[in-house]
Amino acid sequence: MTVNTSVPDHDRLPPARLAYDGRTWREIAHQLANLPVALIGFVYVAFMIFTGVGLSVTVVGLPWLALGLAGARLAGRAERARARALLEVRVDEPSGLGALPRKGGLLPWMWLRLKDPVGWRSVLYCLVRLPWGVLTFGVTLAGLFVLWPVLPFLVRGMANLDRAMVRGLLGPSDELERRIAELESDRGVVVDTAAADLRRIERNLHDGAQARLVALAMDLGLAKEKLLDDPDAAAAMVDEAHGEVKLALQELRDLARGIHPAVLTDRGLDAALSAVASRCTAAVRVTVDLEQRPAEAIEGIAYFTVSELLQNVSKHAQASRASVDVWRAGDRLMLQIQDDGRGGARIDGGTGMAGLAERLDAVDGLFVLDSPEGGPTVVTAELPWRSRGAGG
Repeated sequence: MTVNTSVPDHDRLPPARLAYDGRTWREIAHQLANLPVALIGFVYVAFMIFTGVGLSVTVVGLPWLALGLAGARLAGRAERARARALLEVRVDEPSGLGALPRKGGLLPWMWLRLKDPVGWRSVLYCLVRLPWGVLTFGVTLAGLFVLWPVLPFLVRGMANLDRAMVRGLLGPSDELERRIAELESDRGVVVDTAAADLRRIERNLHDGAQARLVALAMDLGLAKEKLLDDPDAAAAMVDEAHGEVKLALQELRDLARGIHPAVLTDRGLDAALSAVASRCTAAVRVTVDLEQRPAEAIEGIAYFTVSELLQNVSKHAQASRASVDVWRAGDRLMLQIQDDGRGGARIDGGTGMAGLAERLDAVDGLFVLDSPEGGPTVVTAELPWRSRGAGG
């Protein structure tokens, strides 16, 4: 695990001087508090480890150790707060605490606690701090009575080592914490996208098929009333209602196609994308070179990505020809959509490109747009390949 021990420019402190300013006194307070804080942390960790190992032969051993790691994580949080207050060190809170479940039973909670790297780094911090706490307490205490002239220099040096330990052991590790933060952000994108899709489906049902079916029911009721008194008028109303039924069915088919088209489920990407291409205003060549079908979720994302891009070709590109190529490259599903339109497309251009990029990023995909003024426009998208039946 790579640990970030570099010092950002805004955290660099001025060199110590032969003066006792506010910063120096805060550093002295931190060094004097090191021993009691380190002693408490060491005793806690030692008790947790020894009792956890001793109880490992019983059913309470691992739960006890998991609880101990949870407490060590809290101790790390307290130390970060102390370092911010007294050492003026900017250290972010490690990500991942929200990923530890509070529901789902004891075993998942216990397992995630036992493999929590933040908790284990906090344990290591508490173990190494005791000898350091004894040293810093003794040197600072002696400096207050014996080494008064040089105490600011001694305290500044020890405080800088404290800052390095806090950053290295209690701060977020570069790659792991960055990835966790990305996944948490992507989870928010997925939730927002799903909510927007549900609102779109609800709106389409309410304004489209539902409204048409309500009107149809009213028309059929009127036709029923006129059936005996005016059969010709009733027949005309039934005929009109028959037309409304056809329109309602078409709207429902279109809505179902927007959720997940049957042709994609039954025949795969080649047939589904060919159907989408047939509705594009430009002549579209579709080439799908896949020996097997990807997982349903990946296949669905690929379909809707190409579908939305071809809609953009019809609405904005003013293109006469376009092409769609789909193939597999190692563990990635590759998509490339090209048109000979006017170009000038941008991620932030209000054509849905930003939403597509966010959706692909949420599943560890990639979205690349190349669209110079005058064209052509080429969109290359990558998705992680997962085979059917492999948890996709």
